[in-house]
Amino acid sequence: MNPAARRVEIVNIIRERDRVAVDELAESLHISRETVRRDLTVLARAGKIQKFHGGAALPTVVGEGSFQERMRENVKAKVGIATRALELISPGETLFIDTGSTTLYFAEQLTSIANLTVVTNSAEIARILSSEGSRSRTFLLGGEFSSDNQQTVGSLAISQIRSFRAHHAVLTIGALDERTGAMDFNIEEAQIARAMINQAQTLTLLVDSSKFNRIASFKVCGLEQINNLVCDTPPSGNLGKALAKVGVAVFSSTRTKS
Repeated sequence: MNPAARRVEIVNIIRERDRVAVDELAESLHISRETVRRDLTVLARAGKIQKFHGGAALPTVVGEGSFQERMRENVKAKVGIATRALELISPGETLFIDTGSTTLYFAEQLTSIANLTVVTNSAEIARILSSEGSRSRTFLLGGEFSSDNQQTVGSLAISQIRSFRAHHAVLTIGALDERTGAMDFNIEEAQIARAMINQAQTLTLLVDSSKFNRIASFKVCGLEQINNLVCDTPPSGNLGKALAKVGVAVFSSTRTKS
């Protein structure tokens, strides 16, 4: 595992456990304690973790609130989804990426692909993809800023989305069912998602299975507009049948495709 990938894994472990000791990280990753300490120093300087004697925790002054809580939920599933989704992306392509915990994990994986153009309303995703050593271009949409999830929304952001065309819109959602399709709990986030879909050739949804057969307040798109669904566990029952009927390609982190 290269240093960058190892540090991403360290952050994911800390997100899952809140606080973790150096010895735990060394055992989990099969590396020396000295390597762990060096990695923690690098991550602390970047503001991703907070060191304490003998270990590390999530920062206490950055990203608190509901979005930070979502970053700690279903970490393994979301990382698996992000890794699988990476296979759908090729160097030189343009992507829309919206704000979400799973898309943030995806952005961390995306740094391994060169010569991308990424358009996002997430300040954190923009920071990740424009970090030192990045080989891609990143455009952060302007608009009304939300400090909780570090995103821009509103008419200004939507008007800027219309200035771009992309190969992919890679989005997260709040719910998915066979009747309505993709939904979100936030009207402004749903509006951003719809604008990105309208300007993209391909729509890929990153969805963990906890979102299946749920209802949210605001429709994002119908099932027929989805090209790819990347998930941890493939949907079954009526939802699985409805997705198959309209030709959605389902990719799971267990390597199954339907």
